[in-house]
Amino acid sequence: MKKLSLVVVALFACSALSYGWGFFGHKVVHQLAIYGLPKQMQGFFYKNQDYMVQKSVRPDERRNSDPKEAPRHFIDIDVFGEDAVHTMPQDWEAAAAKYTADTLEKYGIVPWHVVKMKARLTNAFKQQNPDSILFYAADLGHYIADAHVPLHTTVNYDGQLTNQKGLHSLWESKVPEMQAQGYKLQNKKAVYLIDTELAIWDVVRASHKLFPGVLAMELEASKGFTPETKFVTVERNGRTRQYYSDDFAKKYAELLGPTVAQRMEASAQMVSNFWFTCWVDGGKPDLNKLMDGKLPKAEKKALKRELKSFRKNKLFEEKRVIAAQKQEKE
Repeated sequence: MKKLSLVVVALFACSALSYGWGFFGHKVVHQLAIYGLPKQMQGFFYKNQDYMVQKSVRPDERRNSDPKEAPRHFIDIDVFGEDAVHTMPQDWEAAAAKYTADTLEKYGIVPWHVVKMKARLTNAFKQQNPDSILFYAADLGHYIADAHVPLHTTVNYDGQLTNQKGLHSLWESKVPEMQAQGYKLQNKKAVYLIDTELAIWDVVRASHKLFPGVLAMELEASKGFTPETKFVTVERNGRTRQYYSDDFAKKYAELLGPTVAQRMEASAQMVSNFWFTCWVDGGKPDLNKLMDGKLPKAEKKALKRELKSFRKNKLFEEKRVIAAQKQEKE
């Protein structure tokens, strides 16, 4: 998400507001993506599952120290025209020639950065460097997941232009954290992407198509609430801050239906597809050699149990979601 004005931060900020999908969502997506990989890859990624899940949020953490990081998470596609999501050049050089590189950087570069990260992960597979593979796979997955969030495709990224401030965190963080246990999250096996550039742009187009509904459902949900019931006021660090209430979030989630779950599942599917494609384009290296042999029996059994839960959509019920386990401990 983009840097908000101080006014917006003072009124609506929360720890999750600065991050696409929130930490919880990104971690769930990366875990699900591992389940979608073929056997030739799955053992290696499962062996490093804790790393992949925990580092799924690293690009958001990097925003605090790298001024170039923020634009990599979004694209304000509507700034370029009503139909720009369909007419914007997919190729970076062509887009920069039309709008200038500085302008693209200003309004977000997520689809182009995904293509760049895809090349880096592919090269890591070619070099058979396990540390680089894990590093770039975790980062690539984050940007792909961000592109699946409708509010990452518009200048009205927080509802701030339509008097709906705080909408970003509500949609991508509060709703999934409250509702995820009831989601059906069963992405399919990874498939090879013939054109990764087209694939990520199709993601952006699908996300942007959902954007009007994200706004409309918030307005519809608001009809049954007063300002006093729609928001809660919290005193933190000497500041009074306002957040959407749990009751409002539940009503909003009800009106959204399966939309958030579908985008989360689609994120996991696309992340898995990209990882697989990079592995294929990288020469299909033997990943077992990169972890000193196949998975030990204990880890094989653990993976088998998780895959069984995954296929039955019982990951949350059987407490096998890493991000949810951490929430319970906290």
